[in-house]
Amino acid sequence: MEKTGGSFSSPRAYGLALLEMPRRLVKRMGAVSSCEEELTQVKARSGAEMQRTLRWFDLVALGIGGMVGAGVFVTTGNAARTLAGPSVILSYVIAGVSALLSAFCYTEFAVAMPVAGGAFSYLRTTFAYITGINLIMEYVVSNAAVARSFTSYFGSAIGFKNVDKWRFRVHGLPDGFNELDLIAVALIIVLTICICYSTKESSAVNMVFTVLHLGFILFIIVIGFAKGEVKNLREPANPVNPGGFAPYGADGVFNAAAIVYFSYIGYDAVSTMAEEVKYHATDIPIGVSGSVIIVTVLYCLMATAMCTLVPYDMINKDAPFSMAFNDDPRWRWVSNVVGAGASLGILTSLMVAMLGQARYMCVIGRSHVIPHWFAKVNSKTGTPLNASISLGICTAAIGLFTDLAILIDLISIGTLFVFYMVANALIYKRYVVSGKTRSRPWPTLGFLLSLSSIAIGFAFLWQFRRVPLGLALCGLAAIVLTYVFSVLVPQARQPREWGVPCMPWIAAASIFLNVFLLGSLGKRSYLRFAIFSVVAIVFYLVYSVHASYDAECRAASAALGPPAALDDHIIELSTVRPTSKISEPAQIADF
Repeated sequence: MEKTGGSFSSPRAYGLALLEMPRRLVKRMGAVSSCEEELTQVKARSGAEMQRTLRWFDLVALGIGGMVGAGVFVTTGNAARTLAGPSVILSYVIAGVSALLSAFCYTEFAVAMPVAGGAFSYLRTTFAYITGINLIMEYVVSNAAVARSFTSYFGSAIGFKNVDKWRFRVHGLPDGFNELDLIAVALIIVLTICICYSTKESSAVNMVFTVLHLGFILFIIVIGFAKGEVKNLREPANPVNPGGFAPYGADGVFNAAAIVYFSYIGYDAVSTMAEEVKYHATDIPIGVSGSVIIVTVLYCLMATAMCTLVPYDMINKDAPFSMAFNDDPRWRWVSNVVGAGASLGILTSLMVAMLGQARYMCVIGRSHVIPHWFAKVNSKTGTPLNASISLGICTAAIGLFTDLAILIDLISIGTLFVFYMVANALIYKRYVVSGKTRSRPWPTLGFLLSLSSIAIGFAFLWQFRRVPLGLALCGLAAIVLTYVFSVLVPQARQPREWGVPCMPWIAAASIFLNVFLLGSLGKRSYLRFAIFSVVAIVFYLVYSVHASYDAECRAASAALGPPAALDDHIIELSTVRPTSKISEPAQIADF
């Protein structure tokens, strides 16, 4: 913990601060910050400003680079072989629509509040939830997984089949943590140095890699259509297996959509670049939404090419694109090309994710929820240097020891939860304004709670019961509820520059779809989410409440006149009787 005075200046001061914790906690949980505060007071806590050098084409390249990584090369095979068959193409369309709905919600916030915090900053202006720390953990774990997968794809690109020899086994460590991947560590170190140097240069490197990667993807699509046969979209290799374009029906299409959706995760990192965008009102909508649309088209073409190359029941679940060319000796060289393309995709997605995670950490540091040291922006590079280096070390440490299978099981739940929360926050922001008698929060909160409950019921029926009537009633209830809300509750504010159209329908659809996708995750993902949330809450209670309180006291003292010693100020507050009325500065919600 930081010893910067106040609650942490001495054991006695900290003990008195702990006695004050219930009152401080209640005030911090019940307050929110405004967009103006995020853009001025909170942003100023980083010292130097980030450089505004990015344009819409940079954002499009960052979005494509962040999404088109290893995911599409892995999830497509499993989804097509076991769940959807050739109709996995429709699964990518459904997942793309869901991703686009969430992207719209992110875009409105990013335009109205162009700061580096992404979802953490957006939620601080509406609800007070613990999301930022979980999202950081999600980024670190997923980046470690992507870095370890680079070793495998790079080996495939150069024709080295047994990549396990590149990892060093350490006897005495538990299984899953005993294979050291030095290549993954080296990759993370190189990319950390790159993102610390300059965001514009990092964007330029990403653009070069993204263009090359797109070239490989287009090559795969062209070769797939040239070599493929249309009959493979209808006929399985084994006549015993179900045939047709959708051999497993609508159930298979939607189940596959829940799996392939994770190939779209990465566009949210683009919103964390908002503070470095030159013309946020025009560049951000084009960059975020445009990248999702382009990636959806590419994914559908790649899935079509794969399903025409081989019958769905012959698709390799682990490496579908590479193995699709192995049957014919004349085309085996394409497998190496696919490996090279996947390696470039991993580089781009990892760089974008590492840029995003550092900016999340920077803004969380501005709120004093974690030590303020993480919020510092280097005056020479204009980048959050401390956050970038610290998270790079954490990512490298996890990537060095932890097996890919363990890491994959832990990712995605935090990201989907944040997507769900951002859609809720957008509706609340549009329909509720503090202090207006005609803008009471209860109708909006009731709508959001009811919609989430219906979506949970739909997800439960889909996973365990599959009662058609129940599913239909849940869907109809969600539509009727949204219609009634849109008619009876007027919008309290309109966006000044760019806003999501057809409110509240688009945000409501995003809420429903994200809950549905959350329902498809395994038990271990929820267990990880619960454990880390508990750890984060404990840290919040013993550190964050008091550090953020001290920061607000210092700000209030500076505004009111010559500040008294902060230690004395806190001791006085801590010894006042509970019946006394204490005037405190307005708090900014960060939990």
